[in-house]
Amino acid sequence: MYKFLIFISFSLVYNTLNAQEASIKWAPIDTLDAVLNDESNQKQVFIDVYTDWCGWCKRMDATTFSDPEVVKIMNKYFVPVKFDAEQKEPIAFGGKQFKFVDNGRRGYNKLAASLLQEKMSYPTVVFLDENAQMIQPLPGYRSAKDLKPILVFIGKKIYKEQSYEDFLKTYEKEE
Repeated sequence: MYKFLIFISFSLVYNTLNAQEASIKWAPIDTLDAVLNDESNQKQVFIDVYTDWCGWCKRMDATTFSDPEVVKIMNKYFVPVKFDAEQKEPIAFGGKQFKFVDNGRRGYNKLAASLLQEKMSYPTVVFLDENAQMIQPLPGYRSAKDLKPILVFIGKKIYKEQSYEDFLKTYEKEE
């Protein structure tokens, strides 16, 4: 019985540690400036722009962002950031202060409008390079299967040398 309890205890600890490694290490949006100003950071930025009421956003959290391969690629190549587009607290980013705009029943933070190029659609994922320059916003739900090649294409900086269409012709699953 004693050996059985030790085995169960070990299994629980191992599974807990494995589960922690198997999740995306999301950073809050208010830390983005500090991350980008850290000269040792060479990772690009992945921003998940969502709202609390968005069903497709919740589905991406439950499926896409929990996929082990997506988790691995995200943590390896990106600083992943979660951003509630309806955040009411002001956000300092790039030397500017972005405030909440009241818009009837719902409002939005001006940073969301800026990142989404004034096209307020949720979910949208936004890619920034390590210098906070816009690479691409991608609106809409993405399955893990659809998101993986995009993450590899941008994460490995292949987009600087090749079109996405050409990349897809030779794309193989990330090692």
